Amino acid sequence: MKRPPVLAISLIAAIAVIAAFLATTVFATGQAHAQDGAPSATLERAIKLYEQEQWLGASIELKKVVDGDSGDGPRNKQRGEFFMGKALYQLHFYAGALSYFDKIVAAGDAHPYHAATLKWLAALSVKLPDTSGILAKIGTYNESALSDPSIGEAKDQLYFLLGRFFYSKGGDENFDKAISLFQQVARDSEYFIKAKFFEGVTHVRKYQGKAAIDAFKEILVIGQERPKQYAKADIETYEELARLQMGRVFYSTQQFDTSIKYYEKLPQDSADWTKSLFEASWAYFMKSLNSKALGNIHTLNAPYFEDEFYPESMLLKAVIYFKYCLYEQAEEAIADYNEKFQPLTANLDQLLAKYEDDGEFYGYVVKVLAGKGGLDESTQRLVMSVLNDRTLRKTFAWVDELQGELDLLAKQDKAWQTTKVAGELLGDLTLQKSLAEAQAGKVARDRVKRLAGELSALARDGSKIRFEILQGKGDKISNESLGVRVSAKEKAEPIIIDDEHFLWKFNGEYWKDELGYYRFRIRSRCPK
Repeated sequence: MKRPPVLAISLIAAIAVIAAFLATTVFATGQAHAQDGAPSATLERAIKLYEQEQWLGASIELKKVVDGDSGDGPRNKQRGEFFMGKALYQLHFYAGALSYFDKIVAAGDAHPYHAATLKWLAALSVKLPDTSGILAKIGTYNESALSDPSIGEAKDQLYFLLGRFFYSKGGDENFDKAISLFQQVARDSEYFIKAKFFEGVTHVRKYQGKAAIDAFKEILVIGQERPKQYAKADIETYEELARLQMGRVFYSTQQFDTSIKYYEKLPQDSADWTKSLFEASWAYFMKSLNSKALGNIHTLNAPYFEDEFYPESMLLKAVIYFKYCLYEQAEEAIADYNEKFQPLTANLDQLLAKYEDDGEFYGYVVKVLAGKGGLDESTQRLVMSVLNDRTLRKTFAWVDELQGELDLLAKQDKAWQTTKVAGELLGDLTLQKSLAEAQAGKVARDRVKRLAGELSALARDGSKIRFEILQGKGDKISNESLGVRVSAKEKAEPIIIDDEHFLWKFNGEYWKDELGYYRFRIRSRCPK
């Protein structure tokens, strides 16, 4: 066999050495880029596209960076994560953006964009409901982070949000932190009125009545001053909420006159007006002004409020009649409760047993909300009364947001939908939606279950009241047999009206302008 020339062998060896040298040099250069933070051409292109507001193109390049396909080092990959979160935010994929920012939050101070992310979390809190977990992510930051110059105008918003996080955790120590944060919101901030309301509610949770009232009074001052940073609707909403809370605080301290004063300041068009009527009924009862207590209960049973339920009001009516030894009327109130709510309680129990899986229960609740759950009219209205719960609405809003983003994804450029970033986004949103539906189903189930439990407990209370009524009736018969008479000095409670109102006998027909003004003539039939 003929050997190759020595010159040819030397040349091949030289080429091999040069190739090895070049490979080592390239690898060493890549390490140098990673160490000194020099961005790859891919990252530079991604940043340029972002700055040109070409969000879709930027996301494609950024995905290469965060996946390690661009040769960028760790710090530049972290920069890519931050810009990916921002790009998805600009594309209105807020849940998708939150997932990327969550990676930065989890890394903590070790991530070079950890501080800068806080401002974007504040922006997302406006777009996403609390049930997205946004507050928990903001809650990982220390209060000192709010002093970072990058926070800018979001500072007051973040004091409020961080305060809400500590409020949600509960416990005196966390409540104290929450109050401190709420009190740092500047008075000229649009978040001041919200912070004052939550400060007041936090004091209530700590049983600090005076401090709570002081916070709520600040809201009433805002209502008078009408500062320009607030929308009219926001002022009115927080005024009404503050008055309702003040009514509750004064009731809890047995200042019933003052409690009634604040309950009655809620306007008839308030979402909480019927709630204030019911709660004021108890204050009137505690003051033995039962003609007004019964009048409020009469209002609550008007056809205008057939979608709202205050079953306890029927038992309060029974207690009032019992107090006046009007046993037949008291028994009638108990019978009315049982006739109306016992079948409904059974219907709720059947509804809860229908779907054991929370995700399936969510699907059924969606049908109920659309009026297609196959429920009879009364059960439908009763279930709807709890499905309008604020927390539940937020839970359902998170599902709606995720579905909205999936719909948005399907409307994007077809070519972009085939990219890795779009595929990742699709998988993430689909998984989150499935989890959110299960959580929404659980919350809905808990609300309905709690309602069923409350109705059962009230039924038991009704049975106890009925036992007292039967005892009272027995005592009455005994007294009558002994010739004991009804007290002659007991007169019907006076009905006092002012110059702006007229006394008009109820003829069985409800008028809207009469709601809240009904009075009952009631006289004790108890023996001397």
